[in-house]
Amino acid sequence: MRILLAEDERDLSRALVALFQKNKYSVDCAYDGEEALKLLDATSYDCAVLDIMMPKVDGLTVLKTIRQRGCKLPVIILTAKTELDDMIEGLDSGADDYLTKPFSVKELLARIRAITRRVTESGNSILTFEGLSLNRANYLLYTKDGEIRLTGKEYQMMEMLLSGAQKVVSTNAFMEKIWGFNTDTDISVVWVYVSYLRTKLKKLKAQVEIKAMRNEGYRLEKK
Repeated sequence: MRILLAEDERDLSRALVALFQKNKYSVDCAYDGEEALKLLDATSYDCAVLDIMMPKVDGLTVLKTIRQRGCKLPVIILTAKTELDDMIEGLDSGADDYLTKPFSVKELLARIRAITRRVTESGNSILTFEGLSLNRANYLLYTKDGEIRLTGKEYQMMEMLLSGAQKVVSTNAFMEKIWGFNTDTDISVVWVYVSYLRTKLKKLKAQVEIKAMRNEGYRLEKK
């Protein structure tokens, strides 16, 4: 799961990044609202954690902007404000949840799990294409001949392929969604993970394959 963290307090941001990574979440950081909006435009996230009091563009404006664009991304607002009116404004602006500083890191993680779980449960938790299925709840990839539990990045890549079955997913889309907009990771890592998934599809005797489209990307096709 990839999280956008928009928090201008650098020490707190670093602490939260360490916390998210320890819990196997991928995370991108923004230190002002303007940067947060740019990242939200360029990258697909599973959840955003927004501080209200940020320079350039405040968190509520970021939230209102993405909601006006039709973005339904789960959002948690972080703020030092404790007034009831501020909490109501945040929720009325489209926030899914609200935490005041200081907060328990365990509570933050629990709330992230809760709001992302609601999104998964309200949608289709099983993705299927030509006898190949992916369970979003437990990362199991399976066919009638067996099942394999995917790693985090394998799961994210297969989810992208299955969500748009028979549609091309570009290499850049994989990089931005899974490794992050500002990653230093070499783009060849996409080919490496495609190779891992092809091996697993072969073990499952899947009737689909990951096809490389020259100068475009990859897509799932029936054999």
